Amino acid sequence: MEKPVYNKSFYYTVPERNVSYIKDSLDIMYIPYWIEQSSDTLELHEGVVAFVFPDLHGRVYNYIVELFNGHGRELPYPEQG
Repeated sequence: MEKPVYNKSFYYTVPERNVSYIKDSLDIMYIPYWIEQSSDTLELHEGVVAFVFPDLHGRVYNYIVELFNGHGRELPYPEQG
């Protein structure tokens, strides 16, 4: 069975110290995400990582907004290609 292909839609930047808590919460809910560090695509400050998400159903999106409340800010993922 093939894994679904997702387009990167939006991301939250958070301090590295918050990664474990957020990762565990997302894994429990089976929410797809990537963790990215600073790169040519995403320029991030030192000590900060990005949790990147695909387009998601509204209820899942609302959970993510609630989870990241106070832990980062949402930004659109840069165009790829």
